[in-house]
Amino acid sequence: MAALLALNGVTGMKDLRYESVGELVAEQPALAEVFDRYGIDFCCGGKQTLEEACVKALVDPQTVLMDIKESSAKTVVDKSTRTWVNVTLTELTDHIQQTHHTYLKAELPRLQELADKVARVHGVKDPRLVQVAEIFSAMRREIEQHTEKEDLVLFPFIRQLDRATSVPETPFVTVANPIRCMESEHSDAGEALMQLRDLTEQYTAPERACTSWIALLNGLAHLDQDLRTHIHKENTILFPKAIEAESALRSVSQCKQRT
Repeated sequence: MAALLALNGVTGMKDLRYESVGELVAEQPALAEVFDRYGIDFCCGGKQTLEEACVKALVDPQTVLMDIKESSAKTVVDKSTRTWVNVTLTELTDHIQQTHHTYLKAELPRLQELADKVARVHGVKDPRLVQVAEIFSAMRREIEQHTEKEDLVLFPFIRQLDRATSVPETPFVTVANPIRCMESEHSDAGEALMQLRDLTEQYTAPERACTSWIALLNGLAHLDQDLRTHIHKENTILFPKAIEAESALRSVSQCKQRT
């Protein structure tokens, strides 16, 4: 949160332009709305600095900084939005599973049914709907496989790290290995979301859209927002903390061996 104090003119604080957008959202979740407004990717692209993100999004960094300042001022008044930076690894994995994984398990099949129905009924007149159904189907399969790997393998190991006094035995040598795989799959999901946004004109329903079509677009828009928040929590908070926890345990073990 120290970086955000620079907005109030405090000297000696970090320049926000060189802070990663993922960490800024981790410290102040309300900034996600600001970044969304400018098309700044804070989930899969969370490691880029604010200045780099502004260049990529073709926006003036000073304009974004002013909006961040306004959002920060509102956050001082409204502290109802929870941050996940200081919770334990166990608390964060529990939250991700109970909130985001549970949502995906219920919502993906429903959206698949809607996507297939809308493509079948309206796809002849608007072939983009067929593409939407195909892209969503592939994304759904990857997400379901991805969350299963997290539920059954990665998250249980991360919980072990949380309570361990030495590095737990693992088939993947270091937790950084499966994390790299998960981050790559996150990028694939991010690319699929970009395709869906383009094909649906940012999930905007045309005048001729039927009830199912509108329900599909509304559902995809909510999925887009939830999945990006989900990915952000893992890429920016959970995964770095897990790597750090494992590294700390290795250091302790090495010290014990030398004494």
